[in-house]
Amino acid sequence: MDRLDTVAIFVAIAEQGNFAAAARSLSMPPGAVSRAIAQLEARLRTRLLNRTTRSVALTEAGIHYLELARALLAAEAEFEGATPHDDEPSGTLRITAPVNFGQQHLMPLLREFLEKYARIEAHVTLHDQVLPMIDQGLDVAIRIGVLRDSSLRATRVGTIRQGVYASPAYIARHGVPSSPTELIQHRTISSGTYNPVWERWRIEGADGASNVAVKPRLVVNSTEAAAETAAAGLGIASLLSYQAAKHLATGQLVEILSEYSVREVPIHIVHPAGRFTPSKVRTFVDEIGAGLRRKFS
Repeated sequence: MDRLDTVAIFVAIAEQGNFAAAARSLSMPPGAVSRAIAQLEARLRTRLLNRTTRSVALTEAGIHYLELARALLAAEAEFEGATPHDDEPSGTLRITAPVNFGQQHLMPLLREFLEKYARIEAHVTLHDQVLPMIDQGLDVAIRIGVLRDSSLRATRVGTIRQGVYASPAYIARHGVPSSPTELIQHRTISSGTYNPVWERWRIEGADGASNVAVKPRLVVNSTEAAAETAAAGLGIASLLSYQAAKHLATGQLVEILSEYSVREVPIHIVHPAGRFTPSKVRTFVDEIGAGLRRKFS
């Protein structure tokens, strides 16, 4: 978040009278608004706001800063209005997504996107671990699962089903667990990405959610490797539907415990929150988001 965004947040709080109302007016999480003000006060080395449980009041320094802040935002708006705009999105777009999802679903949409917008270049990092966007200089990310970083602006584009899968060869040798609690007696494969605790799998069914104990024979940081190894018959894996799709189509994997494992995992496009979102990012969110909704809504 740049300094001008922080100034705009301060003005919104001063005008709205509390943090929650300012967050709503800016379409930002309340926590991100609070952190922005804390950073601003730390940078200025003075308190701008006196906080109570229901409202805020400007300090003497805050009253003086509000006048300067409004003048700064007005000057910036005047300059923007006087500057000719080029509506065609351009520039380098730095994108990250999970490996399998990026290969199967993002890249085909991105090829069409780049053909349509000739002035955009894309740098894509496919990684199954969540990369810090600000530290890595990323513009947009495809995130699958519960979002942890509340400072990011998120657009939900669909859901994916998570299930439990095994190969026919494994089933022939070891049988099928009749309930999730019997997984502890089977060979299992954990990838750790969507079940971050390797020895616990989250399963949601008609009876609610539960964390089921497993004893992994293999732990691997690649979901693709987990799917391949399960298809080869080593053990049972917890996978998202798109990760298992290729092997389901060839009959190398089948879903088991389907009456229990009906967990729906959200898909979001996220980008750093700010008062101004570059047109290249807005266009990506709109168009790639529409493409993903057609597949996963």
